[in-house]
Amino acid sequence: MIAATQGNAPIPPDELSPGHRRGWVRTRVRRYLPAALLFLSGLVLWELIVRVFHIKRFLLPRPTEIIGVFGREFGTVTAAGWFTMREAMGGFVLGAVAGVAIALLTSRWTLVRDGLMPFAIAVNATPIIALAPIMNNWFGITNPMAKMSIVAVIVFFPVMINMVRGLSEVSPGNLDLMGSYGASPRQILRRVRIPNSLPYVFGAFKVGTTLSVIAAIVSEYFGGSRDALGVYISQQAALFHFAEAWAAILVASFSGIVFYLAIVAIESLVIPWHASIRAVADT
Repeated sequence: MIAATQGNAPIPPDELSPGHRRGWVRTRVRRYLPAALLFLSGLVLWELIVRVFHIKRFLLPRPTEIIGVFGREFGTVTAAGWFTMREAMGGFVLGAVAGVAIALLTSRWTLVRDGLMPFAIAVNATPIIALAPIMNNWFGITNPMAKMSIVAVIVFFPVMINMVRGLSEVSPGNLDLMGSYGASPRQILRRVRIPNSLPYVFGAFKVGTTLSVIAAIVSEYFGGSRDALGVYISQQAALFHFAEAWAAILVASFSGIVFYLAIVAIESLVIPWHASIRAVADT
């Protein structure tokens, strides 16, 4: 295991010595190669199963067919994917901001937390298929705000719960130390509680990235702009164009992965001091 660090900060690969650089490359290959081989093996197995057992294309198209359709419909599916991703990201921001704000209130006043928690649990337990018609009626079926609102509701709960946990589960020793310095509750919040909550919050953000894409696409099944990815998938499936539908699903999966990796990158910039980030940087 190569631990190329300078103090507490990892050394960039281009600043390593040739020997350490080769070790850094070997470590990265050992880490990511098994996952890449497993992914490719899954695609090959998928292709073989469909061919050997003569599975009908409306049940499960071949990966080569999906990739071919993806190349042919690239402009259409990527435009639809970007339209839906704007809804997912907009709703994610709304839900995350609301979750953080409510968490700050509930962590400070226990009465507010006890009063709001049942409502938060009830809203989170409401399925998307129940919320979609209501939001479409409120904002309009083609209004992106209808889909953003559904995404915000889905993202809100995990962000709030994790933020409250991070604000509350603080080491008593840290609180005693700040108390010995005569720190005010606001100073303790800013210097101890909020930094302690950041790993929890980013964990919720990473969960929220995938939830937001799922919520946006599912909400579009109940009506929306013809430019949306969910509408495209439902229309192509209704026309028995299943390879086109799978190509759109491929775009949705890729969008979710990119969104997740963006949050991971932001996390490494905001909390580089956290043990999980340093462990990844040192491997």
